[in-house]
Amino acid sequence: MCQFAYKQDTVEKIGNAMIYILNHTHNTSKTKLIKLLYFIEEYSVKKNKIPFFDIPFEVWQAGPVPKSVYIDMNENLEIFGDFISKKRQRGNDYDFFIAMKEFCDDEFSDNEIELMDTVIKNLGSKTATELVTLSHSKDGAWYKIAFDNNLVDSFESGRANSSNCEIDMTFYLTCCESEIYREQQEFNAITSYLK
Repeated sequence: MCQFAYKQDTVEKIGNAMIYILNHTHNTSKTKLIKLLYFIEEYSVKKNKIPFFDIPFEVWQAGPVPKSVYIDMNENLEIFGDFISKKRQRGNDYDFFIAMKEFCDDEFSDNEIELMDTVIKNLGSKTATELVTLSHSKDGAWYKIAFDNNLVDSFESGRANSSNCEIDMTFYLTCCESEIYREQQEFNAITSYLK
């Protein structure tokens, strides 16, 4: 059974973001879907200085991964099964995902919809492999954390596939912007607690 640490409003936002991505891409694999979720988070931090999902992404061999989402997608979709489903096409050696219901925009501002559109326009046609390569950019947070924790060689040699190191999204921000980001995280935690 998948242990899951996200509150229901976060599950709704992630689930509906996955639906939105799947409605605007084709034959989307787990890796591609996870990478697009990451790039939505990264674009939000870079553009708006605040988290989009406010979930941890860990440094894994294939790039940033939200561990709980990954586990649920690998298992029985206990958490996201109302939102997405796995399918396998003949001739493919991987599962791809389809939306299970209509997209609900209740969790999103107009700015967030626009941001998802930007990510999909810029990255939605890329393959999973291309997105992994992009997430490994030497000027990005994944590479810095992987390098600082001596993970790059282990990942490249196949000695390791994952780590518990989290991506620090403030990597993309100035000192003052980092304060805005952390204040938003505190606000999210307080409002989540009050729900």
